[in-house]
Amino acid sequence: MLSVLAAENHRTCSGLSRREFLRVGGLGMAGLQLADLLAAQGAAATGSYLRNRSVVFLFLSGGPSHIEFFDPKMSAPSEFRSITDETPTRIPGVTLGGTFEKLAARTDQFSIVRSFQSKNGGHTYGGVASGNNPIKAAVSSIYARVAGVNNPRTGMPNNVLIKPEAIEEMKLGRNFETNALPTLTDAGSLGKTYAAFDSSGGGPLKENMELRITLDRLDNRRLLLQQIDGARRQADSSTSFARLDKYQQQAFEMIARGISDAFDISQEDPRTLARYDSRHTFRAADLQRYGDMRRTTNLLGHQLLLARRLCEAGCGFVTVSDCGWDMHANGNSPKGMTGMWPMSRQVDHAVAAFLDDLRERGMSDEILLVVTGEMGRTPRINKNGGRDHWGDLTALLLAGGGVPGGRVVGQSDAQAARPASDPYNPTHLAATIYQSLFEVGRMRLDASLPREVTQIVTGGKPILQA
Repeated sequence: MLSVLAAENHRTCSGLSRREFLRVGGLGMAGLQLADLLAAQGAAATGSYLRNRSVVFLFLSGGPSHIEFFDPKMSAPSEFRSITDETPTRIPGVTLGGTFEKLAARTDQFSIVRSFQSKNGGHTYGGVASGNNPIKAAVSSIYARVAGVNNPRTGMPNNVLIKPEAIEEMKLGRNFETNALPTLTDAGSLGKTYAAFDSSGGGPLKENMELRITLDRLDNRRLLLQQIDGARRQADSSTSFARLDKYQQQAFEMIARGISDAFDISQEDPRTLARYDSRHTFRAADLQRYGDMRRTTNLLGHQLLLARRLCEAGCGFVTVSDCGWDMHANGNSPKGMTGMWPMSRQVDHAVAAFLDDLRERGMSDEILLVVTGEMGRTPRINKNGGRDHWGDLTALLLAGGGVPGGRVVGQSDAQAARPASDPYNPTHLAATIYQSLFEVGRMRLDASLPREVTQIVTGGKPILQA
């Protein structure tokens, strides 16, 4: 455990004991201290099959309609076509749903896949998140198993989950999404060591990184940051710090001076904060009163900003959760799918801001953005003006990370019901992500990895070549 201020004897005049400094950075991973991990990694071979890339996996929980998103089918009968109309793009003859005006102007920066099917008809996220691998581990956990649970340079966790609660302290209502969310980052048989760091609080990694004043846990995220600041000030004035070996010092620097700053979006330029801010797109309380939309928020823009900050700080895989996309229009969501307009406009605004920010920072190749959900929606609009569960086609957008932009991959049939060209599934999506993150040919030569992990990473066929 990271323990800076626990009760100890033999304190220095600055209030910290040498033993406390020796304990700084211990993350409890397989019984090792972070300083030990750094030393081991420092002695390791310099060659690696890891590319200098990260993934931001934006998961729209509930099942966003593929028709209103990226395949409007305005030539189909009225009971099938997009209720939001369509928007022309920079690709001749290609349109997006009518609420995606900003993304339509940026189609050179991403590709959409119109023949992707999750083959999932229920509210479980594990199949899409894992690529249906046999050990049932999310791709993010597979990445942490291959690359390490922490970035060896910065100490940043390599597998992080960003829920809206990471942006604002709040208590959202409970519904089916509350119970389904753990399946989004499930580590499967890899175990809790490779589970996601929940940046909003909770989860094994979050617990292991909390500072302590007493033996009680510090559950308040704001208090955690205050204690990190206090530890930093005491370290600056302590002579004990100078006597630590380089790996112990580096461990302290990682925790006290790097990680906490990365999680604090208030340190961004106010203009950047305003650019990402999606709170203007709708009033969250107007949708949260519906049972299927209790976890709906208007904070997605700042969630993606935090994701970018974490990638800059060395995180390899960030999962961003945006909920509320179950739109049967049966009273648990508004009639006529009227939630589609504000919610999809938030996605349009937030993703466009993210893509522009990466391009201006020269980071487009360094981060692969994936936008999808656990399923699509029925082509035929139901009697309430909504759409029901549908696993035969699912919305999918890919941007950056070496994946070419400006493409439409695959086609759907005349009613956007099933693929009319070669179908792709979560196994193909996982392979696309792995190819972006790893040099898979070199990875096959690493005998230190479990065989099943190597087979999962190297055995699939990607949708687009990075």
